[in-house]
Amino acid sequence: MGGVEENRARRIVDALRERGVNAHLARVGVYQFGIRVSLPDGREADWDTDGTAGLEAQVMRNGMLVGFVPVIEGSEDFDEQQVLDAIVRTDYDKPIARQRSVAPPPAPPLPRVGGVFRRFLDGFRYR
Repeated sequence: MGGVEENRARRIVDALRERGVNAHLARVGVYQFGIRVSLPDGREADWDTDGTAGLEAQVMRNGMLVGFVPVIEGSEDFDEQQVLDAIVRTDYDKPIARQRSVAPPPAPPLPRVGGVFRRFLDGFRYR
C-alpha cells in the first residue's frame, strides 16, 4: 500500500468505526496517511504510516514503541475489505501482535469523527 491514500484510509477508518473499533485517520506527513487504532489500555496502533508496501503497525504508548504488528504476508495487494479484516483480526496482547484466525464479533458502532462538520473541517476535499 505504501502510505495509505487519504480517501482509502478515510473509508477504512469509517468501516472500522462502524464495527465499533476506535479508529482515526492519522496524518503522518504532508500527503501520507495511516490508520490509528486506539486500544483500551492507552496504547495506539499506527497502521501503514511508514511508507512500506505491506500492511504493518507500530504499537505506541506515550510516544514510545511498545510493540508492533509484523508485515502481513501478501498485504501489499490487499483491497480495502482485506485491510479492514486484517486490522480487526489483530490481537495486540503481546508485544509482537498476531492475527486471530477469526475476527471478534463487532462492537456497537462509533460515530464518524467530525459528524456533520466533517467535510467543512477537512476542507471539502472529498464527497
